[in-house]
Amino acid sequence: MIRRLLFELRYLRKKTPWDTGISPPELLKFLAESSPGHALDLGCGTGTNAITITKHGWHVVGVDLSALAIRTARRNAHQAGLEIDFRQEDVTRLASIKGPFDFALDLGCFHSLSGAGQQNYIQNLTRVLKPGGTYLTYTWLAGEGVSSSIGLTESDMSTLFEPSFEIRSFIRGTEGHRTSAWYQMIRKPE
Repeated sequence: MIRRLLFELRYLRKKTPWDTGISPPELLKFLAESSPGHALDLGCGTGTNAITITKHGWHVVGVDLSALAIRTARRNAHQAGLEIDFRQEDVTRLASIKGPFDFALDLGCFHSLSGAGQQNYIQNLTRVLKPGGTYLTYTWLAGEGVSSSIGLTESDMSTLFEPSFEIRSFIRGTEGHRTSAWYQMIRKPE
């Protein structure tokens, strides 16, 4: 509840540096190389990436905790002449999300969750993403052995995801003073 209120306040004050209004080249590359299907945008914010994915022929469901973000996303999709299913939803629960999805995207949502939230997120992502489906995520990384309030180590990411996902690619980068990474993973068969 507090987390949701904090996000609502950030969107109300327009203090959302993660919501740039620009789809990243890593997503555009994936879309250029992939056949359209069903996609899930986790932590979709105001809908920038859901709109981009839809313009590439995909059927998209976008979820975000913030009611204000979802209202804005719906307005943005309407202005673009697109039909996108935006839902106010907690990414750690995905209660109304059934799947199966061919593709799931997360730009900076997973790394902000608590340990229990991350476990629930992965469990639900595994439930809704079909075997062989692609998960593309951007995350902040902490250094190995470094305690950080936001960000995981490369080892953490492997430990958390590899029971259900195969890490296909990993690209390290930086965002400001933070180490970051793009992961592309494939959901393993059951």
